[in-house]
Amino acid sequence: MTVPAEKPKKIGAKQIAIVVHQEHSRPGRVGALLEKRGYGLHRLCPNLGCELPEDMSDYAGVVIFGGPMSANDCGSLAGIKCELDWIPKVVEAGVPYLGLCLGAQLLTRAVGGCVAPHPEGKVEVGYAEIVPTEAGREWISRPMKVYQWHREGMSIPACCELLATSQTYPVQGFRCGPNAFGFQFHPEVTLEMKDQWTSEPGESMRRPGAQQRGVHLSMHPFYDPPLDRWIDGFLDRWLATDTRSH
Repeated sequence: MTVPAEKPKKIGAKQIAIVVHQEHSRPGRVGALLEKRGYGLHRLCPNLGCELPEDMSDYAGVVIFGGPMSANDCGSLAGIKCELDWIPKVVEAGVPYLGLCLGAQLLTRAVGGCVAPHPEGKVEVGYAEIVPTEAGREWISRPMKVYQWHREGMSIPACCELLATSQTYPVQGFRCGPNAFGFQFHPEVTLEMKDQWTSEPGESMRRPGAQQRGVHLSMHPFYDPPLDRWIDGFLDRWLATDTRSH
C-alpha cells in the first residue's frame, strides 16, 4: 500500500521515495512493479508541504513523477525549488534516481541543463516513437512507441549521456553518472490513468502535435505491452545501480 504523503521518518531500507506533484497523483505501473518486488512506497509531495529526506539511508531509490508545472517554476513554486535543491544530493549520494517526464526535466535542470518549450510550439501528447542511441541500446534495445504528455523538452549538459531520442524532442532518455536516469515519456501510465487524463484534457490536446482521446485509448493494447515489459526489466537494473557501500 502506498504510504500517504507525510514527513519522512525511519521506515526501513526496503522503501522507495515516490515524489509526486499533486494531491491525487499516482505512481501507476511503476509503483505496482516496485510493490511486486517487495518495496514499500513512501509518497512525498513537496508542493503540499512535505519535507524531503536529508538522510537517504532508509531508501533503496527515488522516483520523481510528472506534473502540470514546469521545472522552471522554482521562482513561484516552493516545492519545485525544494526538489531542484534536493536532487543533486540524491545523485551524489549514489542513490538510484529515476525521473519521469517532469522528474527527468528536474534532473536536467539540477545538473546544469535547460528545459524549454519546442521552438515551434509542438507538444507530444499521445504516442510517439523513440529510438535508442548507440549508448542507449544497453538500456533500450530497439525503437518503441511510448506514451507522452509534455509541452517542454530538455537540453542536457555534457555530464549526461543521451540514451534515446525522437524527431520532435531530441532528448527522450539520458543518464547522469552511474545511478541517475531521466525519461521524457510515461512508462507508469495505465489505461485507467489515460482515460482520466483525456476525459478533461484542457489546453494540452489543442496544441500542435497532440493526439485526440480516441488514439490514446485505442492504441493502448498495441503499444503498452512492450513498454510494460521494458519498464519491468529496467527497474531491476536501475535498482542495481546503487553505488553506496552497504
